Amino acid sequence: MPFFEIGIFAPIHNENIGTLWRSAFQLGAAGIFVIGKWRKSQASDTAKTRLEIPFRNYLNWENFLHHRPIGTKLIGIEIGGEPLATFQHPAQGLYILGSEANGLPDYVQKKCDYIIHIEALRNASYNVAVAGSIVMYLRFLSIPGGGQ
Repeated sequence: MPFFEIGIFAPIHNENIGTLWRSAFQLGAAGIFVIGKWRKSQASDTAKTRLEIPFRNYLNWENFLHHRPIGTKLIGIEIGGEPLATFQHPAQGLYILGSEANGLPDYVQKKCDYIIHIEALRNASYNVAVAGSIVMYLRFLSIPGGGQ
């Protein structure tokens, strides 16, 4: 059965968490997560999706790896990876976005099963919540019956 969650490694702006949360709910995520510190205020979650899908907070990378569901693939989203347009989404995956300023550290990328990037006409750097929403939308379209 398909399963995915999406999260941000060491986020800087809490508004992005609320925006990502709302998109995750709309596009079928089982939950979202943050690796590192965060503040609980989510003013950008105007749809109150916090009542619909869970939020998980992992203290650090090791804590995240220890708690990841068995069999899930780790998909890092970072400039220079496989193009999203040709990526075959695994049935079970955890998508990891880097922070707004620093991206995904090398030690995180090395543990990922896949690294993908979002193509762009100009600069390939997207807002983290926008990047996550694009990835989830294309995953949604790739699922049989998705987008109909």
